[in-house]
Amino acid sequence: MPTLLSRGPSPRSLLGIEHLQRPEIERLLERGTHYKSVPPFMKLDTLRGRSIVNLFFEPSTRTRTSFEIAAKRLGADTIDIQALGSSLSKGESLVDTLNTLAAMNPDIIVMRHSASGAPHFLSRYLSTPMINAGDGRHEHPTQALLDALTILEVKGTLEGLRVAIIGDISHSRVARSNIHLLGSFGADIVLCGPATTVSENMTRLAPGVSLTYDMREAVRDADVVMMLRVQLERQNVEVFPKNEYFRYFGLTLEHVQLAKQEAIVLHPGPINRGREITSEVADSQRSMILSQVENGVAIRMAVLEWVCSEQDGRKRCAS
Repeated sequence: MPTLLSRGPSPRSLLGIEHLQRPEIERLLERGTHYKSVPPFMKLDTLRGRSIVNLFFEPSTRTRTSFEIAAKRLGADTIDIQALGSSLSKGESLVDTLNTLAAMNPDIIVMRHSASGAPHFLSRYLSTPMINAGDGRHEHPTQALLDALTILEVKGTLEGLRVAIIGDISHSRVARSNIHLLGSFGADIVLCGPATTVSENMTRLAPGVSLTYDMREAVRDADVVMMLRVQLERQNVEVFPKNEYFRYFGLTLEHVQLAKQEAIVLHPGPINRGREITSEVADSQRSMILSQVENGVAIRMAVLEWVCSEQDGRKRCAS
């Protein structure tokens, strides 16, 4: 079996929210706010001369495209690699693929993989900084950051908010990253979903996390209602009857009316209308779904800058 070449500890990477300190999160959100104010037609030279590899082993539209746009707005060169178009489809191992890419000396590798912990394992041996663009059911750190930026824009704070996270929680890396992030700001988080997709263990990820199986109870007096996509690709067996999910856990206008008057609705996408959320809610003024997509570019600009800013003191990409 091939082994990774040990190259010493890698420079700063973003592998998850769990081990980030609150000041680091606040710094990323601050920079995301800054980049949100930069006109989209303005190309910066913050990462001029740097190369970013986007290595995606799962389908992606929003995350992959926004990382590419973010890198180009910062002046970096990007290389997109998808599993079906790489040597992996010819039988090459993940280890050999990463060794090969690292030998080409890119400045950052952005990776999405179906195996939980894959970027964490690889980062121990690669000298190239890595950004986790989603690993299995574990974490999706940039999604949580863009969600937080979206909430901040509307609410002005993350502290003391009641946030309902509803859906296929056990299979959701988005849920885990958001629990870690919002929990670090003292949010009151209530989890809700079918009993087969919500583990009691999830309530231990952060202080202030509770669990209910009642949709109406979850959204009542909520400041933020965060819906999740049903993760069919991660379910080995059918965990709930297909035709009953929307009846009990689909978000309707009736549910939204139970939330606070100024409550907002989030969804990481892609949304499945009529299964997780109605069109009336998805297209309403309370819906921040398109704002999340827009904020994804700004946050990923901030993350690329942050990761690239301290590479062993040898390469400084940002002042």
